[in-house]
Amino acid sequence: MTATEGPSATGDPSAAGGRSATPSEASTAGTPLGAGRGDTVAAVVRQWRAVHPDLDTGPMEVIGRINRCAALLQQAEDAPLRRAGLTRPEFDLLGALRRTGHELTPSELARETFSSGAAVTKRLKQLTERGLVERRGDTRDRRVAHVRLTDAGRELVDGILPAQLAYENAVLSGLDGPELGELAALLGALLGQLEGRLGALRA
Repeated sequence: MTATEGPSATGDPSAAGGRSATPSEASTAGTPLGAGRGDTVAAVVRQWRAVHPDLDTGPMEVIGRINRCAALLQQAEDAPLRRAGLTRPEFDLLGALRRTGHELTPSELARETFSSGAAVTKRLKQLTERGLVERRGDTRDRRVAHVRLTDAGRELVDGILPAQLAYENAVLSGLDGPELGELAALLGALLGQLEGRLGALRA
């Protein structure tokens, strides 16, 4: 039996005990999840299945596509942000200060933006030089700084956000409303699991 042959490939419901095969079963018992799709990950999966037909490539078909989408989005950059001279990480810092509505310490900004402390420090320096944020020392602990938006920073975020959302909507224009809702729900479920369990998996 080849990697693409099997009960599920012929539509035989007995492949899953009289029920429809799950995505994992479909991946291991028959045609890969990416079969028939024109994306690059489907080709990669087919190649791996030819080399290791005994392995379950289901995780690769999901994580590989997430990573590939992220890479393409990063390569394309964000047009409204680029016009404003901002990188996505810089905008995320400004956005965190705007949406929370109060001052944040650099460590709090690191948690809000999923960034390292060193990266946040470098970005804050650049944003401070541009007059978009300002820092003040803590009256009780000189080692602690509090960061807030300047008026210019607030105006910049409020001016960019509608254009940025329109840009992101255009990026996703190939999907209709129900598909977007389903995708958002699935990604939300995955993210929730990763946020709760990734630490344990790394241990």
